[in-house]
Amino acid sequence: MTLVRLRDDQGSTLPLYIWLTGILLFAALAFFAFAQGASARNGAQSAADAAALAAAQEARDELTEGLGRAIAAGDGDEWLDWLDGDMAIPAGEAEGAADELAAENDSNVTGFMPDEVNGYPGYWVEATTNYTVGDSIIPGTETMHAKARATAVIKPRCGLGESADPEKVVEFICDGDDESTEIDPDDFDPEDLPDASDLFAVHLAK
Repeated sequence: MTLVRLRDDQGSTLPLYIWLTGILLFAALAFFAFAQGASARNGAQSAADAAALAAAQEARDELTEGLGRAIAAGDGDEWLDWLDGDMAIPAGEAEGAADELAAENDSNVTGFMPDEVNGYPGYWVEATTNYTVGDSIIPGTETMHAKARATAVIKPRCGLGESADPEKVVEFICDGDDESTEIDPDDFDPEDLPDASDLFAVHLAK
């Protein structure tokens, strides 16, 4: 009698064991699919961040060149607008720089435009991965590309004294510098300007 009951118990637990094993296997596959999607998303975000920063850095270099030209032109205080970052950011090669950095991250730029955050100019970029999420238990992931967006802004790092006269020797100090920089519009050499990274900071918008 005891032997018969033991066999009956074993027979009734076998389907439960198979059912639980199936659930665990499905959960493992679902977790793997989620991990695949997260990995693709992270890749897209890295590409978008890099592309936006590259565009803003390229524009920063062009802003610095524009500042130098404005000072050399000697048109009154117009060059102060460049120093303050009040001039419109140049289109220039910014989008090309974004394309290049996205490609280095196995992605491409699918959206690009000038943007502004808290009064600071910059660029908004959307990047799409060249690769897909991959095969998984979720239908369609084998053809699904990850997308992400990022914005990078350009922020002036230098300030003038209240009594500064833009038509005379002007002294200004940049963040993080212990020494001031003097610019004389009547005796100006572009090499007198600090590096672009000293004049303007570039960072991702939060």
